[in-house]
Amino acid sequence: MDLATSDITRQSIAALDTEKLLKNAARQRDVRGLTEFPIIDVDSHHYENESIREIIQYVDDPVLKQNALVYSSGGIGAQMPMLPGNVGYQDVAGRITRYPLRKTETTPADGTHRDVHLSLRWMDALGVDVATLFPSPMLVLGLHPQPEVEAGLAKAYNRWLLENVCAQEKRIKTMIYVPFNDPEAAYETVKEFGGHPDVIGFMVVSVRYKPVYDNAYMKTYRLMEEIGKPLAFHSNYNWNDPLIGNTNRFLVTHALGFTLFNTIHLCNWVINGLPERFPNLNVIWIESGLAWIPWIMQRLDNDYKMRWSEGPSLKRLPSEYMRDMYYTSQPMEMPDRMDVLEMTFDLINAESQLLWSSDYPHWDMDMPSVIYDLPFLDEATKRRILGGNAIDLFGLDLSDRYPDYRAAS
Repeated sequence: MDLATSDITRQSIAALDTEKLLKNAARQRDVRGLTEFPIIDVDSHHYENESIREIIQYVDDPVLKQNALVYSSGGIGAQMPMLPGNVGYQDVAGRITRYPLRKTETTPADGTHRDVHLSLRWMDALGVDVATLFPSPMLVLGLHPQPEVEAGLAKAYNRWLLENVCAQEKRIKTMIYVPFNDPEAAYETVKEFGGHPDVIGFMVVSVRYKPVYDNAYMKTYRLMEEIGKPLAFHSNYNWNDPLIGNTNRFLVTHALGFTLFNTIHLCNWVINGLPERFPNLNVIWIESGLAWIPWIMQRLDNDYKMRWSEGPSLKRLPSEYMRDMYYTSQPMEMPDRMDVLEMTFDLINAESQLLWSSDYPHWDMDMPSVIYDLPFLDEATKRRILGGNAIDLFGLDLSDRYPDYRAAS
């Protein structure tokens, strides 16, 4: 395959081979002994648009199904139908070759789904025992102007994923896509899929403009709490947002966008007293890094002390509720001053609340080494962040792979 590197130059590149691509990751895995204890990836991705013709068959509404079939164009690599645009340059003009080349990688024709083969390749290279799999193009589905389209495609994707990917490989789990723009559809989604053994939680894409405190969602939160599985907000960016749209470089759009949306939802969640109303519902904030958390802790605490009447349900400082929440590490900022990162870990109770994630195969992915190589963590804490915290939070059973893990930790 030829990739254009300029207007006059082309580079010939063979088909993608995940094992070769991640050979340095595998070397890190072996040198650091990362196969000696469980590693759980709480945020990884696949490109569901490559299986769009399969997913469309699970759409219930005949009109939506027909529209999706017409606009999907068919075959591997078809574009996800009816998605709003998401401008960006994540592949850095083709320099990150796994973006354009991912469709060229071959997998055995053995009846096992392509996504299972591809997932296990990168999981084994990184030393990951269990991965939580999320979509990629559908992360902008929450911006669709028609709530029924989001709900219909989300249900089809959820059914397809569980029946064709998770069912074939016990090491692949998911937090099910919740169509948040339609509160009733969100509730029905939790009812339909909440008890499935491969569903370890519920995921809301946070790039949307529905307030989390709306009373229409209260029965859904209650049901999640009763089921006993966590609610996750997965961030993203929207360059068409009136505020983020003021940026003229993707670097800035990404840096702000992936923090801004989770920040707004978290502030609304805390100040409206939802941790008090649903004390047994664990909440996870995904793919917004860690640097924003101390900032928001300080801002909310400072204003709350002066305007506590606007948070009448709160019994503690906002930052104290935030310390009970869970956060995924990726993309973990690496400041020049390591004591800044160490203080952030202390503020968020990272030993028990931080969950490692890779975000593979996206451009800003993190290896397990970003946690394992931190000089201020002891061995036990490294292992908890890389796997132990997720095992406890999701109730995962890895006794077949690590029969002595519980006693050792």
